[in-house]
Amino acid sequence: MSKSKRLMELMMAVNRKRRFTVKELASDFGVSPRTILRDLQELSELGVPLYSEVGPHGGYRVLNERMLPPIAFTEEEAVSVFFAVHALRHYTSLPFAAESSSALKKFYHYMPEDTQDRIDQMKQRIDFVTPKRQAASPHLAMLLDAAIRQQVLKIEYASREKRSQRDIQPIGIYTRNGLWYCPAYCYQTDGFRVFRCDRIRSAFPSETPPRDLRHIQFENREPAHRSDQHCIPLLAELTPVGVQICEAEPWAEPMLHRREDGSGWLEGNMPENELDFFAKFMIGLGDEAELKGAPELRLHIRKVLDGLMTKYG
Repeated sequence: MSKSKRLMELMMAVNRKRRFTVKELASDFGVSPRTILRDLQELSELGVPLYSEVGPHGGYRVLNERMLPPIAFTEEEAVSVFFAVHALRHYTSLPFAAESSSALKKFYHYMPEDTQDRIDQMKQRIDFVTPKRQAASPHLAMLLDAAIRQQVLKIEYASREKRSQRDIQPIGIYTRNGLWYCPAYCYQTDGFRVFRCDRIRSAFPSETPPRDLRHIQFENREPAHRSDQHCIPLLAELTPVGVQICEAEPWAEPMLHRREDGSGWLEGNMPENELDFFAKFMIGLGDEAELKGAPELRLHIRKVLDGLMTKYG
């Protein structure tokens, strides 16, 4: 077996075994322990995270950061992966910021010069525009890991009105218009809600027992409110422009209905304690929306407008 082939198979073997001895590998590959030691040194220089353990039960083990076996890409596949990662560069926060940057550099470095030139030209011809946000979201990796592992986190959350501490069990994270959001089960309100990740000031594991939410994912999650929370029916007709404005709001998606001509309507229930938010949103829609019914919301809209008239009248 050639050395290059042995190194490739050795990389896959140590990833599979996770814990091994030089004697075991030497027997598996039919070479001397000294040869295996040299090969392991080369793998370590290539970036395979090996850790040596001494003692009667010692040997080697692979750290948590596994190295994947070599994968052959066509030029088009490599370019598409490069730009998939390149598209994230406008985000100030990413769950795997350092890793994605490292992957991008590796893809570019190991490409042929003519492919590098092609990528350099394409970078001047294509962009993935995302609004740049000043607010950072430093807890994205922890939120995502908690969603995968079904863990509860204790967070400090800064809403528009106040700061509060609460236990949440994340479902996942997603980004929209340059901001990151985390739908989660909130133990304080006994229901599901969406949290702005940049408003999470701190996050650490909680001692609260988790719920079994493995069946809840982005496709089937429903924004739920506590049964004892009073809600007000909302119905508003939207022009095509109004639909486009609502499409940019993550909370509006479950309530938004579209027609073939581009128009649509908002229909659903809004918590009574969020009247101020909905009133200001409807005012912002202007002539692109017409509210149907909802006398409580209408009254609050007039209250907000009266305040603006007093301020600027």
